[in-house]
Amino acid sequence: METFFKSHAYLMEHFNAPVRRSLMDTIDWSYRLIGIKGPRGVGRTSFLLQYAKENFDVRLRQCLYINLNSFYFQAHGIVDFAGRFMAEGGQVLLIDQAFKLPDWREQLCECYHKYPYLRIVYTTSSVNMGDGEDETELSSISRTYVLHGFSFREYINLETNENFDAYTFDQLLSDSEQILKTILPKVHPWHYFQDYLQHGYYPFFLENHNFTEALLKAMNNMIEVDLLLNKQIELKYLSRIKKLLYLLAIGDPTAPNVSKLAQEIGTSRATVMNYLKYLEETRLINMVHHPGETFPKKPAAIYLHDANLMYALYENCMTEQTIMETYFVNCLWRHHTVNKGKRLGMFRINNATNICVCDRARRIRTAADTIYVKYNTDVGRENEIPLWLFGFLY
Repeated sequence: METFFKSHAYLMEHFNAPVRRSLMDTIDWSYRLIGIKGPRGVGRTSFLLQYAKENFDVRLRQCLYINLNSFYFQAHGIVDFAGRFMAEGGQVLLIDQAFKLPDWREQLCECYHKYPYLRIVYTTSSVNMGDGEDETELSSISRTYVLHGFSFREYINLETNENFDAYTFDQLLSDSEQILKTILPKVHPWHYFQDYLQHGYYPFFLENHNFTEALLKAMNNMIEVDLLLNKQIELKYLSRIKKLLYLLAIGDPTAPNVSKLAQEIGTSRATVMNYLKYLEETRLINMVHHPGETFPKKPAAIYLHDANLMYALYENCMTEQTIMETYFVNCLWRHHTVNKGKRLGMFRINNATNICVCDRARRIRTAADTIYVKYNTDVGRENEIPLWLFGFLY
């Protein structure tokens, strides 16, 4: 136990979070069991450490961070450890990478019932762990929140030392001109936008000199560890999944040919559809369907999850339009229904709003029922909104 307290104290002494994640204020910390779900690279570990540093004096030993990468827990589990932690005055146990234990769900439930005065915050992968996940006891007693990569708003706040607020989708549509008046006198967002697209989504850009290599390593771990482990996929199929991701990256996102993809990676069409679902859960791609359709229907478009992945995989052959559409979909998929429209750059949001993502210089025939989301510009007016502003949704 003393070894873990020493490790916790060291982490607290050397930890520094340049950006306070907005999720910190969204969580109801009074819950006894809280799950933080998210893909690799978005800052799950830093989030736990930030919470500990903000709320607990390390000298009182009320809060303890542990990482289940430690071989100790493979031998001893967490139930007895949590009991000893409580016996020494512990109140909040922060468990990183909980899914690394084979029976982690059962152990967390046992802790919940056995120690009613202990609060546990744990992190886990974004990959669902079986068809019956939502029916497990853990899902009924735990409050789960999702941690995403940096929004463009969080990136701007980091780069400029400003403290811009987030806005709802409805606010952006109805009051964008007033919102722009609170931002543009202070910064020129488009000056930061290209850097964000290349390396701003994953917080580890703050720590790594070679961001692309670090991102590729994280992507491989998403597939090799998170996906194969949680879906119990045999190792011999790993190369097929990686090849599929690469083919999606270099292909036209708006015309996915599932049968051709199946032929190229040497498997069935049904298996490709399952792989697509898994890659979306892993947060490596986003599938966009036609209005009224959902999985397992064939998607109308498949984008990489965020623009950072695009630059890591196929920088030489991607179009500006695809990059901007990828960014737009990534901004909205969390809390909104995003469907593909019939024309280039067209989307239908929440089955109600038509949006066209286009270059400021592109001449198009406008329609009264469509919002035009334009890139290569800081400003907007009337039914035109600058694309970067959708990065202020969280």
